[in-house]
Amino acid sequence: MAAKSKGHEVIPSAKRLIGSLRDMGYDFSTAVADLIDNSIEAGATAVYIDVEFDGDDTWVRVADNGLGMNALQLQEAMRYGSEREYDGDDDLGKFGLGLKTASMSQCQRLVVASKGSIRGEVSAFSWDLDHINATNKWEILKVNKRELKKIVGHYLDKTRGTIIFWQRLDRILGYKHPYGENAKKRMIAMCRELEEHLAMVFHRFLAGEVPGKKLRIILNGNQIKAWDPFARNEKKTQALEPISIRLEHEGKVGTIILEPYILPHQDDFSSSDAFKQASGPRKWNRQQGFYIYRANRLIQSGGWSGLKTVDEHLKLARVAISFSPHLDDAFKINVAKMRVQLPNQIRDEVDSAVKPTTKLAQATYRRSNAKTSTLDTPGRATPVNISGGSSQSSANLQPADIPNSIPSSSLKNSDSYDRYWTLDEMQDKLIKLAEPTERHILLKVFERLRKNLGK
Repeated sequence: MAAKSKGHEVIPSAKRLIGSLRDMGYDFSTAVADLIDNSIEAGATAVYIDVEFDGDDTWVRVADNGLGMNALQLQEAMRYGSEREYDGDDDLGKFGLGLKTASMSQCQRLVVASKGSIRGEVSAFSWDLDHINATNKWEILKVNKRELKKIVGHYLDKTRGTIIFWQRLDRILGYKHPYGENAKKRMIAMCRELEEHLAMVFHRFLAGEVPGKKLRIILNGNQIKAWDPFARNEKKTQALEPISIRLEHEGKVGTIILEPYILPHQDDFSSSDAFKQASGPRKWNRQQGFYIYRANRLIQSGGWSGLKTVDEHLKLARVAISFSPHLDDAFKINVAKMRVQLPNQIRDEVDSAVKPTTKLAQATYRRSNAKTSTLDTPGRATPVNISGGSSQSSANLQPADIPNSIPSSSLKNSDSYDRYWTLDEMQDKLIKLAEPTERHILLKVFERLRKNLGK
């Protein structure tokens, strides 16, 4: 039997690898969001974010009241690729890299301070790029007590928890004059963008929709309010029937939940402010489409994942897609948890499942726009005959043939009264009168009708 050859450990260059890992694709908002994932994992109910602008000495602090860590646990957490299994259905972590890669993507010095029990001591270590570049070693440094007091402040006086502290923010303050007005304005704008991002990404936690994980996020003293992509507090928002899709990938089986919504047209919102709020950080057209959640944390906000293109007529359609972390490989989640792909094996099924939603969104859009324009517009479909056996595209539907379920009072004083009705107009009228649960049925009926008429 051949003897096994001796292995040789090859340790990567700390200077080169950590420098490369700074370019994982994070921006300020996504980096902070990754830290909050850790806070939620640690059972935190509150996260405090403070940003202090002071030129080269500007700093960012993220403090939580989670479980906290003792010195040994903290040292392990500071390791790139820390030894921890992420196998729960509600685990927000993934590779054991987020804390380090997210932080060092924004700053040159990262300090982590933590306290594992209320009466325990605060432990603190740092990753410092200057030290790494000078020594080329994977070394963390212990933080002295004098500096620690400034970093921790009062946050860990009466509670356990963890504090992340960023210094030397070269990726944030990349200005020749970091004390200047432009740098300050940029920092203010970034905080505003951060608030919008966190309100969206963690809206289920902020709104208390995740059992046992109600969360408060306080940014510079102001509590962030959840932003609901589906405007469910609006009376005319239409919540359609949820859809379950089974997914099997590399021996793992799970269920994907689709929850489709049709948001109201602008004229049907309770107020102009509510309409503006519902438009979202990227505004209406770019916010249409899929909202993909991993363990209730939003990963993708809008877009159709290549199934459709952005369309003005679909801007009212938004669909929540939820999956658990054990299907990460199927969805190709990246380290920064900023990109996700719809698995190939369910793309056709998802496409079919959302067709009634997109058709209803188009109908809602057309119906609402018809209020401000005449129904007799160029490009309307040719009137059709829907009575009995054969059909001809040139035949007509008289007002007298309209089903009795449509009250005649709804036709009076209308520019469509006593004239021929098109199939599109019939569809719009019936959908307007139908209950939300009936609308997808009507859409299917009209789809079959159009197919029959086209024969």
